Amino acid sequence: MRTTAIAVGAALLLAAGGAQAQRNPSEDQIIRSLQPTGTLSATGRGIRPLAPAAPVAEPPSAVAPASSSAAPARPRPARPTTATAQPQAAPSAPSVNLTVQFATNSAQLTPEAVRTLDALGRALSSATLSSYRFRIEGHTDTVGSPDTNKALSARRAEAVVDYLATKFSLDRTRMEPVGMGEDGLLVQTPPQVADPRNRRVQVVNLGA
Repeated sequence: MRTTAIAVGAALLLAAGGAQAQRNPSEDQIIRSLQPTGTLSATGRGIRPLAPAAPVAEPPSAVAPASSSAAPARPRPARPTTATAQPQAAPSAPSVNLTVQFATNSAQLTPEAVRTLDALGRALSSATLSSYRFRIEGHTDTVGSPDTNKALSARRAEAVVDYLATKFSLDRTRMEPVGMGEDGLLVQTPPQVADPRNRRVQVVNLGA
């Protein structure tokens, strides 16, 4: 965990270069990435029109007894079965990538981290996102021991929550810090590889 960048989320993948070459999204981009309307409602519009197909299938069975000799068997409603299966494929929760610089092997925020979290804080305070809760998952690269990395990632996630709650008066119950350590690598690497893209904090919209 040698260096000190953590990133927030996975919806906006940053450039694959070093941490210094990565650019963070703006406040408006953070809002667009974290709000559920763009992803979830678009999928919902595609599913809901199929729902009325199920009730239409029932009248044929009621009509069949009245003219049993003349009415050939109508096809059973196979389509509603596939339609009801689609809503189960829920889209992934909205999230966003930021790079947050920390002091080496520490949860102390650097001036660069403060500037990044200020944009996040303004976004979470906006009318668009103010009613939502967020999970803040700390992630590390594979340098160091898994136990050490997990503890460090938890402290850094908590530091992000502390800063946002203090600077922007955000309700702490809206933010759930979780230390993931090396679990859920953004880029799969062997042990002891210092990849800055894996030193991140994933911020996920948990809903209202």
